[in-house]
Amino acid sequence: MQLIDPNHPAYRPLWARILIVAVCFGWALVEIITGDPFWAVLSGGAGVYAAYMLFWNYKPQSTETATPSSDDEEDKKDAE
Repeated sequence: MQLIDPNHPAYRPLWARILIVAVCFGWALVEIITGDPFWAVLSGGAGVYAAYMLFWNYKPQSTETATPSSDDEEDKKDAE
């Protein structure tokens, strides 16, 4: 079961992927400081999973495959 789709357009900018992983690990640090190891492990695990999916499995798409060209859209309109 895949919780994060690394090919989703929202994850294309590097800053978004870094921010997601940093927030997860940051929250794990907050939980460790406040003395709640259960939630620290959960948020740390979410950070590890997010890092794996957003950095290791991330395959950047070229702009040609990410967005259809205007010629393709015109061909579809002509076919209708």
